[in-house]
Amino acid sequence: MRRFTIEEIVRATAAHRVRNDATLAPMRIVTDTRSLEPGDAFLALRGERFDGHDFVAHAFAKGAALAIVDRVVVAMADRPVVEVADTLLAYMALASAARARFDGHVIAITGSSGKTTTKHLLSQLLRARYGKRLHVTSANENNEIGVSKLLLESHDDHDVIVVEMGARKYRDIHTLVEIAQPHFGLLTNVGEAHLEIVGSRERLAETKWGLFSTGASPLLNARDRVSQHRAASLGQLPHWYDAMDEDRDDIVRAPFTALIRDELVVHRELNGRPRRARTELFLPGHHNRVNAAGAAAAAIELGFRLDELAELMPTLTLPEGRYQRHEIPDFITIVYDAYNANASSMRAAIDAFGNENGARHIAVLSSMAELGDESERLHELVGEHLQPTKIDEVLVGGEYAEALERGALRAGFPRERVWHFTDNHAAALWLLERTKSGDVVLLKGSRRYHMEEILEEVLTACGV
Repeated sequence: MRRFTIEEIVRATAAHRVRNDATLAPMRIVTDTRSLEPGDAFLALRGERFDGHDFVAHAFAKGAALAIVDRVVVAMADRPVVEVADTLLAYMALASAARARFDGHVIAITGSSGKTTTKHLLSQLLRARYGKRLHVTSANENNEIGVSKLLLESHDDHDVIVVEMGARKYRDIHTLVEIAQPHFGLLTNVGEAHLEIVGSRERLAETKWGLFSTGASPLLNARDRVSQHRAASLGQLPHWYDAMDEDRDDIVRAPFTALIRDELVVHRELNGRPRRARTELFLPGHHNRVNAAGAAAAAIELGFRLDELAELMPTLTLPEGRYQRHEIPDFITIVYDAYNANASSMRAAIDAFGNENGARHIAVLSSMAELGDESERLHELVGEHLQPTKIDEVLVGGEYAEALERGALRAGFPRERVWHFTDNHAAALWLLERTKSGDVVLLKGSRRYHMEEILEEVLTACGV
């Protein structure tokens, strides 16, 4: 973890006051007293449910050498303290200083859907070569605090940093990119996620496109319409990636394309002939094959050979909560894919689920979140994506259940094959009472609706 002298902290944060200055050894920057060790600098962040300034006394009691604050705290008397205008901005400034010390490669990943999965797949590829020299965003810590924490935890033994970036408001990605200064930027897609917060599709596209605002080499999904439309504005040739079921050499015209086709991984440099290597990929759903192609493209940028990639691709697995298959002996199979949801990921999951083997296909869909004025329309579009020839029964729940139902009816579903559930317990009871051996069930919806409760209740009832 990076360490800073008090002089470096003052300079990086543009501190406006230093109390009880002392000669201190270089310090780690810590924001959680639970992980604080004697000699650390405690930076008091504010969250929705806490204020780090309330823990300054505890930090000093545990041996903190310094506190970084933006308001006066009684516990600071006679203690070394750096006062700044805003502790979050100070934390980000220190992260930028940590990034400036890093000599390796930084890969940033963002997108409306698939970014965590792509990060997970890429990390598996890179760890085979770099091992502990790889540093990756933990879980979904992809905001200003999470990205700053990642960079501050880097050290000289790391060769590659993979940072996931999430957007919760307009131009969020620009801010994160300023901190991380990535060499490569992988954009999975620009869909409908967070429209309510960002404000419009154009503002969402501008926010995601901030990934390239400091000159990162672009890795783009060849199927993403926004990327197709905006690619010419980059000022450098993008490196495209894709996955498909047929051999289409016209897609492989762009430089540095990583293409997953059937059991091949294909790469073509500018003005070069396509190179191919045979491989296997055991990931469900076409959308996850595209995510794997994105991971392969980023690995190629770091010098991976095709034969090296081909050997690693069969070992790839999805992160927890993404299309996880739970088989209940002599009963049903449940596919849990409810870590989160937007319209793009809902449609992708439905497509993958429709190709599952099973006696009957039963889709349990909760609503999506943060879609703003387009919520009704996007839920109807998801409902319309359900195919009566592939899905036998549909259960809909959440705030926009009626919109999902309207879409399903418009797609041709008989009304008696569309069911409403009022809560997760009701959905679990429906499955326990009405499903039969050999059926397959999809659980898909926003994290807000805690669909894991349905899974847990059914598994518990079945003694699994």
